[in-house]
Amino acid sequence: MKRQQRSQHQTNRHRNIHLGVAAGLLLGARLAAAAETAPEPAPAPEPAAQGEAVVASVTVTATRRTASLQSVPLAVSVVSGEQLELANRTSIDTVVQEIPSAAFRQQGGNKDSTLFVRGIGTISTSPGVEPTVSTVVDGVVYARPGQATIDLLDIDRIEVLRGPQGTLFGKNASSGVLNIVSRTPSEQLAGYVDASAYTGHEKRVRAGISGALQPGVLRASINTAYADYDGNVKNVHAGGGRVNGHERRGVRGRLDITPNADTDISLIADYLRSESSPTVVAYKQASAPFAQALLPVVASAENRQVSFDLPNAIDDTNKGLSAQVNWRRNGYTLTSITAWRAWDNTQHTTTSAIGNSAEVARITSTYPATRDIGTLAFTQASQELRIASPRIELASLGAFDYVAGLFYLHGKDRETYQRIVTTNATSNAATAATNNGRADYGIESDSYSAFGEATFHFSPAWRAIAGARWTRDELAYDHVRTSTQESAFPGVQPGTQSAGDTASSGWSGRLGLQHDFSPAVTAYGTWSRGYKGPAYNVFFNMLPRDTLALAPETSSSLELGVKAAAFNRRLTANLALFHTDYANYQANFYDTVAGAVVTRLVNAGDVSTRGVELDVTARPTPQLTFTGAFAWTDAQVEAFNCPANAAASCNLNGKTLPFAPRFKGFVRGAYRLPLASGHEVNLNLDYSYQSRTQFDLFQSPDAIQPGYGIVNAAIELAQPAAGWRVALVGKNLADKSYATNLVTGTGTVHRVVPRDDRRYVGITARKEF
Repeated sequence: MKRQQRSQHQTNRHRNIHLGVAAGLLLGARLAAAAETAPEPAPAPEPAAQGEAVVASVTVTATRRTASLQSVPLAVSVVSGEQLELANRTSIDTVVQEIPSAAFRQQGGNKDSTLFVRGIGTISTSPGVEPTVSTVVDGVVYARPGQATIDLLDIDRIEVLRGPQGTLFGKNASSGVLNIVSRTPSEQLAGYVDASAYTGHEKRVRAGISGALQPGVLRASINTAYADYDGNVKNVHAGGGRVNGHERRGVRGRLDITPNADTDISLIADYLRSESSPTVVAYKQASAPFAQALLPVVASAENRQVSFDLPNAIDDTNKGLSAQVNWRRNGYTLTSITAWRAWDNTQHTTTSAIGNSAEVARITSTYPATRDIGTLAFTQASQELRIASPRIELASLGAFDYVAGLFYLHGKDRETYQRIVTTNATSNAATAATNNGRADYGIESDSYSAFGEATFHFSPAWRAIAGARWTRDELAYDHVRTSTQESAFPGVQPGTQSAGDTASSGWSGRLGLQHDFSPAVTAYGTWSRGYKGPAYNVFFNMLPRDTLALAPETSSSLELGVKAAAFNRRLTANLALFHTDYANYQANFYDTVAGAVVTRLVNAGDVSTRGVELDVTARPTPQLTFTGAFAWTDAQVEAFNCPANAAASCNLNGKTLPFAPRFKGFVRGAYRLPLASGHEVNLNLDYSYQSRTQFDLFQSPDAIQPGYGIVNAAIELAQPAAGWRVALVGKNLADKSYATNLVTGTGTVHRVVPRDDRRYVGITARKEF
């Protein structure tokens, strides 16, 4: 009875929450209708002349204010949307190639993907655990890691904030933040159409239009994109074709309203649909029987073949609405961000190398064929209120300014997962043994927080930073699994049922000191505390031992940095040294139960990451620009907390964390050659390198990717006055095969094959009007 009353109470409360969010989304429109007509805006400042040999100033919002990258006391990497388009980096997994401190784990579908910063990330498919790296798009926090695997559309820039950012960005930012900022609509009517085609049957078409509906008051933009790629893995099964590709389509609309000089409103809606066939291939086999079972596929480091009668198929839909209102009064800016998002995912995946056909004798109890069918429906509603002050004078004590706010997020997840296991197949499919299990489970979460950060200006050259965030988490789950067998069979545990809830409070914070040695050189030192809330290991094969909630994860980080410009700003260099310790680190522990490998999300103990990062940009002449980014990272297990009755080895102290190469670097050279005809030729060459990478927490020697380098190039012909450009793009010109993930199993290793696993070329064209 009490559970029913609590359920009814939650239902009513959540109905009120959604009504409140809907009202918030309408706030911008109501304000616009009630406001007075704004005066004509002041003309925009002229951009820097292309003939100047200076590094362009980069603007970021890493401190929840608009500021120069060179002035903020944070380690931040910035990649422009224009450069990403030219390099054919159209999704998050490809963007990290330009950011040495970041990595991306890809395995199966979107729900199995996650971001790492400085070697730290959360590997889990459970909806009951948050990411360690937060994704924020136009001020809206994405609660689930899988939502971050979005197609990049109408992007102005991507900022990667490195290290704990919990004070201003929330509890799921204990390792970093991926901050994506879209383009704002233009005042003048403008549009574009661009298209690209690459070998391997990949194509992408985008179009957009932007302009003022009412000069000075209403500006709008709408952008659409379509992308299609057959894939770079061959399914040798009869009629199998190509897999490991995708088809994506999306639209994003934005309406900016300036009802008066003190108010700005942004209303944003987006919708993205993706159909993909992500596939891992056999990389290594440990026995002759398994090699025989794989035929005609042969496992190898460069294998790009599978033999599946039912290839992987994943449908993914991301959509959302948001309203941001900025209201200025007496130097203060009050910001409200109201948002609703939904993520739906359906996946049909094969979890064995054998395939799924019951007509071939290679399927046995030792090498079964498995097929997984999963559905996910996730919604979130969030509200943030934030105030930013002007600089407040304190007489002889100097001055200070601050940012403070309140944040709330409600999330609801419902999932189903079914596994079908076929064993003992013969030439007669009727004699095959087929069993299956199904789990229905979900999570509801509520997060409340209050935060603030102040900067004290003791003098024009000295500043101190102090901030804190208090967070309250409430988390509840339910889980039911049924099975055709009373005992475990390959990949499926017996039936079980459980439910639970937990609540916890914690705090984040930051203290720092910054000094300007000159107008061109600043240095800072900060201490930050990160916090990630409690978690439940809710997944298909959940066992009674997983019903206990995990304790919150905390981090403590020290960072020293220098940002400098030299040679009349022809050179900028940003250096950061860091050391971060994590306690109660939430990580997946792979264990063996009844002969099957299962995941156990546990408080793994203490881990740490330390290193040095360097970002350099040089423009020795107006036509020539060099950029470079380098990171040396040592991320390791300090003290592993072995779970009770663990079947797997826990001798991990001192071992390297997965997805944390010791060294990673990226360099680019760009040369612009103006022609007398008014055309210009732009040349781009870039090279990325990373040292050996261990993909397995348990240090499997078969899950190590040796060091490798990738060379890309592009040559572009443009006519700026006419608004068109055409480029020839070459990717992985040295034809270097590599893995972005190696997944170990019982006697097997599988490889995730990236898009640029082989050399490919393409052409892009753009027309602006």
